[in-house]
Amino acid sequence: MPGPSNESGRAREWALRSARPADVEAIAELRATVMRPDLERLGRFDEHRVRQRLRDSFSSRYTSVIVSDDAFVGCVTVRPAEDGRWLEHFYLAPGVQGRGLGSAVLRTLLERTDADGVPVRLNVLQGSAARRLYERHGFTMEAQDPIDVYMVRRPGAGTDAFGT
Repeated sequence: MPGPSNESGRAREWALRSARPADVEAIAELRATVMRPDLERLGRFDEHRVRQRLRDSFSSRYTSVIVSDDAFVGCVTVRPAEDGRWLEHFYLAPGVQGRGLGSAVLRTLLERTDADGVPVRLNVLQGSAARRLYERHGFTMEAQDPIDVYMVRRPGAGTDAFGT
């Protein structure tokens, strides 16, 4: 599904493709790169564990790879749950962050879950800049602990971020 991202005047073509089992190591490396600063700030970075947690929970069935300019630039998992969906493992390569791609991908995913009429939940590390992205798209804090903020988005919440 190609989509232009024109936020901030920066057009970028992108597509989602189904993840394959062979993608796990590239995704684990991306996770380690993207999460390292926040995990170090929280005193939780472990070179092995950051990758192994992804490997242990990886499901190619529910994961999409984000491709832009024919290159792997990210991934996202939308896993069914009893009470809606869980958004997990949403990582973008540092070189494409801050250009509207994350918003474009998130908007596409949330339009799908809105069509299904289900809430979406996620957790984000305390102090992570990603929290602002989620809040702009209608997520609100449901609970928190010293490490994580648990957020929920009800169907149709934050549609202003979609330009509707």
